[in-house]
Amino acid sequence: MRIGVLISGRGSNLKALIDACEEPGFRGRIALVISNRPGAAGLAVAEAAGIPTAVIDHKEFSTRETFDAELHRALTKAGVELVCNAGFMRILSDGFVEKWRDRQLNIHPSLLPAFKGLHVHQRALDAGVKITGCTVHFVRPEMDEGPIVAQAAVPVLPGDTAETLSQRVLEAEHKLYPLALKLVVEERARVVDENVRIDYDGATVGGPLFVPAG
Repeated sequence: MRIGVLISGRGSNLKALIDACEEPGFRGRIALVISNRPGAAGLAVAEAAGIPTAVIDHKEFSTRETFDAELHRALTKAGVELVCNAGFMRILSDGFVEKWRDRQLNIHPSLLPAFKGLHVHQRALDAGVKITGCTVHFVRPEMDEGPIVAQAAVPVLPGDTAETLSQRVLEAEHKLYPLALKLVVEERARVVDENVRIDYDGATVGGPLFVPAG
């Protein structure tokens, strides 16, 4: 399966996906990495792995729709079959999301539906939760909505700051996103009536795969 990855920043989740795709027997490869920011460090990560890159600067487009149209054109030209958002800091138009319905994944640094949007880790600390984590889901037009493929739990420790919590959640993301991608490219995770059905360890289960805190 040909995968396109959308980034805006340093590309740490991109690196985790690249490493996963290089594992023997992995049934997907990254065909293109696109950044909406010309100076994104993740572009160098992709180039070091020999992966084609493109920059589509959103500031050069007058509307969200025209930017998304160029994004769609670049992905389809590269033969991309599945899109992975990996730190892509743009809200995509409804039209783009519908074109890639059930073919676009996103990772979010909370246990959705809790703490959608920005400043997630500080909000989790302010709320006093004991467990947070990350979520991989299929993208829908609403922000941080969509059928959930997998979630990983991360404990909130005494004395945590937003920065320390963010780092531990990011480490969980680097494990969870490749796992979720593997399930999707092997067609062992699929959307049925807006829920994900997963074939895992020889059984078909409803709902997301959950990785407990550890």
